[in-house]
Amino acid sequence: MTETPTIIIGAGIGGLTSAVLLAARGVPVIVLEKEMTGGGKVRQLDVDGSPIDAGPTVFTMRPVIDAIFDSAGTNTDDLLTLTKADTLARHAWDDNGHLDVFADHARTVDAIGQFAGAKAAAGFRSFSAEARRIFDILDKPFLQGSKTYPPGLMWRIGLHRLNALLAIRPYESLWKVLGEHFDDPRLRQLFGRYTTYCGSSPFHTPATLMLIAHVEAQGVWAIKGGMSALASALEKVARQSGAQFRYGATATDIHTDRRGVRAVRLQSGETIATRSVICNADPSALGAGLFGAAARKAARPMAPKNRSLSAMVWLAKSCTKGFAMDHHNVFFSRDYPAEFGQIKAGRIPQDPTAYVCSLDHHDPAAAPRTQRRFQIIVNAPANGDRHTYSAEEKDQCTSNMLSRLSACGLELDTPLKHHLVTPSDFSKRFPATGGALYGRASHGWAASFLRPGCRTRIPGLYCAGGATHPGAGVPMAALSGKLASEAVLSDRISTPLFRRKDIAGGMSTRSAMTGHSG
Repeated sequence: MTETPTIIIGAGIGGLTSAVLLAARGVPVIVLEKEMTGGGKVRQLDVDGSPIDAGPTVFTMRPVIDAIFDSAGTNTDDLLTLTKADTLARHAWDDNGHLDVFADHARTVDAIGQFAGAKAAAGFRSFSAEARRIFDILDKPFLQGSKTYPPGLMWRIGLHRLNALLAIRPYESLWKVLGEHFDDPRLRQLFGRYTTYCGSSPFHTPATLMLIAHVEAQGVWAIKGGMSALASALEKVARQSGAQFRYGATATDIHTDRRGVRAVRLQSGETIATRSVICNADPSALGAGLFGAAARKAARPMAPKNRSLSAMVWLAKSCTKGFAMDHHNVFFSRDYPAEFGQIKAGRIPQDPTAYVCSLDHHDPAAAPRTQRRFQIIVNAPANGDRHTYSAEEKDQCTSNMLSRLSACGLELDTPLKHHLVTPSDFSKRFPATGGALYGRASHGWAASFLRPGCRTRIPGLYCAGGATHPGAGVPMAALSGKLASEAVLSDRISTPLFRRKDIAGGMSTRSAMTGHSG
């Protein structure tokens, strides 16, 4: 009997990772992508003849990607040109200087001491130690493991280490705990901002998420060609292992029978028989019926109150004056509580914090240019399915953003040559999300356990991507793709239709399995 392929709906980082890992193990794979290019949220848009990254720009946790390529018999350095950053990010609150956070811990301690005093430097040491401790507790049991609930997490950590569960501080807000380390409100802003990496507010997330600061402290890399180069490399490796990619192919229905998944129907009318589907979309799209009535029970639609942040994203070309830019730059608002209060109320902040990525910073060939490429992000409510931003609103948002940059000493061209992406645009591109870019917000102690895992209620239907466990961001999306591929392999092994195949290194698929994931 001919072996049916695994269908992957969506060529985002999670889907591409699943394609690489499954194809490398001899599983027939077909990737269906409704757009004409891969990458999902990782993409580039043209502004005045120049491609500008419109998605993630911060690349961390390199060992995750290294392991994926290694599993396919290749290595990262043969596929990508990476530059490890000395400066993780440059931060400013006004035009009286800035604070750099470095890859070198001692340099950051010294910089914070000069910026805010010896007590602040000591606070950074204690904060860093606590962030590392939390990461070490959760890394293998939770971040790299399949979705679980508190009892399962207790078991994985070890019943003899019950104190470790309290050490991750799930019942206290990050903002409160930051106050134990820092008296200076600017430093609370700086390290509280890491929660926006998963689309959440530092005032409502558990202190557990300080682990994000430790992740970034382990290294930030710039990728030549931008994050799109990573997506292209994953696709290249998947194709070399036999995966097929079909672009402009919109999946409209996932058909099931009493055994589970049985086929995927395309908008063109074509039907592809399969017993395993990985949906690399926000699971809310399944619950909203966007992949047919039969697939609705696979996931629940996400209530608007539980959505993560969206964003106003400017893709710009400009000359600069004043502020000395690094690759990653953050210009903080004067009132962080007011900023997040306005977002919670469904409004764009009047005085926003702005992140500016200088995309040409690591490109020596770009040095002579008078204009540089920038991606600028301001956090916004995920209301794109309920509100369409008018031209006047867009102009006001642009003016507010430029005012914040100017207050910190950075001047861009006026008028600014740019393309603005709004929550409405994100909502159209990623249906059933309202423009939420990170899935469910990580608010409250239970939020991480409520994020969908790779398995669904329907046998043979799996999920991958930044909206699924373990969370948002490029490395986490890749880990979700890894978990989904492991679940597919585990289930295929348990069926008579699966035939053993040799994989890289001479191992059989059975011997390569390390256990059940889901």
